[in-house]
Amino acid sequence: MNDNWDDRFPPLEKIPVHIGIIMDGNGRWARRQGQPRTFGHRAGVENIRRVLTAAARFGIRYMTVYAFSTENWGRPQSEVQTLLNLLGQALKKEVHELHKNGAKLCHLGKLDRLPPILQEGVLEAIELTKNNDRITLNVAFDYGGKQEIVDAVKAIIKSGIPADAITPETISQHLYTAGQPDPDMIIRTAGEMRLSNFLLWQASYAEFYSTPTYWPDFDEVELYKALLAFNQRERRYGLLPGEQPS
Repeated sequence: MNDNWDDRFPPLEKIPVHIGIIMDGNGRWARRQGQPRTFGHRAGVENIRRVLTAAARFGIRYMTVYAFSTENWGRPQSEVQTLLNLLGQALKKEVHELHKNGAKLCHLGKLDRLPPILQEGVLEAIELTKNNDRITLNVAFDYGGKQEIVDAVKAIIKSGIPADAITPETISQHLYTAGQPDPDMIIRTAGEMRLSNFLLWQASYAEFYSTPTYWPDFDEVELYKALLAFNQRERRYGLLPGEQPS
């Protein structure tokens, strides 16, 4: 990035604490260039670092990326294997750089369906970066919003909390994101207008932003455009204009 950051991106009044990103359009981006889908997935993984770096510079504290859904196991086996390989390569290539730059890595979703060597790599990355506090990167891999809520309910039942003591806060405390603020904004690339089973509970009052830009082309300029749109929104949390949540 250029040194004239403030000239390119004047400070904004409101910066979301937590953004979630549905990284869509890798395959279409690759097809436009006459390349296979795997080419697009590789470019998409490499783009995470660029956007994370920009997010940290803008002052965002949490960024959650939707990397692989519970439904993605149904894709062609060759594509699934490519995505698993890319996760492994990213862990080897990127984790120490993330650690050096103060990023904390967290995993959202299931680990038990990943190959053992990948499970080990994820846990090692989490352990290495656990004390970093510049920005938290949540990687949702083998993640589904409905399954997350099911797992939270199971954990609540297992803990013995009586039914009449369960509150929305109780459920939040048993989600994969326990201890983190809910996202203020959900960004989806490639023009789609749906959540696709992503952070269903946490995104209940998030601002939704869709851009036609494919994920591999989504850079610091595109992120700034999203933040500009966020600054133009009035977050109401179900209240009337001008009212404040209690």
